[in-house]
Amino acid sequence: MDWKLEVIVIPVSDVDRAKEFYAERCGFVVDVDHQANENTRIVQMTPPGSACSITVGTGIVKGEPGTVKGLQLVVSDIEKARAQLVERGVDASPVRHVGEDGQWSDGHGGSWNAFVFFDDPDGNSWAVQEKPAG
Repeated sequence: MDWKLEVIVIPVSDVDRAKEFYAERCGFVVDVDHQANENTRIVQMTPPGSACSITVGTGIVKGEPGTVKGLQLVVSDIEKARAQLVERGVDASPVRHVGEDGQWSDGHGGSWNAFVFFDDPDGNSWAVQEKPAG
């Protein structure tokens, strides 16, 4: 039996602001924007090429906005990914890596060791990691 992670619910304070951030700035595809009733709205968005989506909304999660940390995306070209985020207005970190001393340093660090970090408007935190080809 396959167990597939397909949706992660992200608590946000403003659904429209989160939708704009993820769709317009991060380039996620809006799959669903459904107002089930006056207390429940579901907005599901998927990063390009991903099998897993995120959902933001009202009446769907009790978590505090900004408390989700450590979400991670993988890309084939970290510099290109960072450039796309910055061009769209995302405050993305420089490309960083973990050095031999265990500390973060700017620049590309080799196979699986190149990251960019950003937060959504509520402070939910994302890492983008370069995945080696092949």
